[in-house]
Amino acid sequence: MLPGSAAYYWHHFRNSPFLPAAVLLLILAAAAGLFAGSYTYNMANPTPRHVPTAVVGRPDDKTGRAFIAGMEKALNASLQLHRYATYGQAREAVEEQQAFVILRREGRRVVMDISSASGQSVGQILSQAAPKVGKAVGVPVTIKDLNPLQKGDPRGLALFYISLAATILGFVGAIQLSVHARELNPGERVAVTVAHALLAGFAIAAVVDWWLGAVHLPFVQSWAILALTMFTTAMVFTMFNTLIGRWAMLPTWGLMVLLGNPSSGGAVSWPLLPSPLGYLGQWLPPGASVNAQHTAVYFRGHQHAFPYLVLAVWALVSTAVFWALRHRHPGGRDTRPPQEGTETAPGTAGGG
Repeated sequence: MLPGSAAYYWHHFRNSPFLPAAVLLLILAAAAGLFAGSYTYNMANPTPRHVPTAVVGRPDDKTGRAFIAGMEKALNASLQLHRYATYGQAREAVEEQQAFVILRREGRRVVMDISSASGQSVGQILSQAAPKVGKAVGVPVTIKDLNPLQKGDPRGLALFYISLAATILGFVGAIQLSVHARELNPGERVAVTVAHALLAGFAIAAVVDWWLGAVHLPFVQSWAILALTMFTTAMVFTMFNTLIGRWAMLPTWGLMVLLGNPSSGGAVSWPLLPSPLGYLGQWLPPGASVNAQHTAVYFRGHQHAFPYLVLAVWALVSTAVFWALRHRHPGGRDTRPPQEGTETAPGTAGGG
């Protein structure tokens, strides 16, 4: 290898700290672009695709059909009509989050009952379009809000923000444990992760509810959801750290931040998201956390097991993979008494 040749310089660069630094710079630049693109694609211009709509009776007269057709044209989306014989049945569909709006007739008038708590962005678009369509087809329109958002959260974003905080601080906490508490053994690492999730989840709920008064939470339930979310995302990172070492941040960030948070339905309701992402987001921890929190706060009598199962499965699988391969996880310490005449360096044994 001749000094001054390309091979000479490549050899020295490859064995210097500048190679991993250069790789890291490229990864960070790509991550920045993907981050901006993901959130812009999902949130910058939310457009309805399919809006589940409860219809009371059969508005099959000419005016009713014209109003529905006009709404679909104005929204550039289809209203997925589900017919109910009584208003009570339609209201139950809204409470079960199977419909975002109720359409019914009162004489010549069309009454549109929106549910802001089901999705503020959807309700806003519907309430803006309906009067214009009614005027165009010659039918009066009355808009009512069945489930208004709480006064401290008129945009309906507080639940998204607290879920976002739990998601990100969950795996950031796991990263910090890997850096600053490397000597924790596997069982200790899981126990500390549980403690971190419980304490930080309590802090998030207390600040948002008790201190700021932004949203009145069902405190114990919301605290439990936040803690489960933080534990889940922390163990997802820990699992990847066991599998691929120092690059564990990449799949964790991709799943939780690039894909999970924009498709969670927290900032933009799922009928306004690109269809595949709106569906996929429900199966990822951020979406499950938002769904569970949303139902707990605004639809307390209509709890669904699905979001809790999603979080539980992610947490159990991640913990099981970590535990099965714990001997590969970086860090840990040897808890055996040292034999006479030998020394064990910290972090070189124990499989933590």
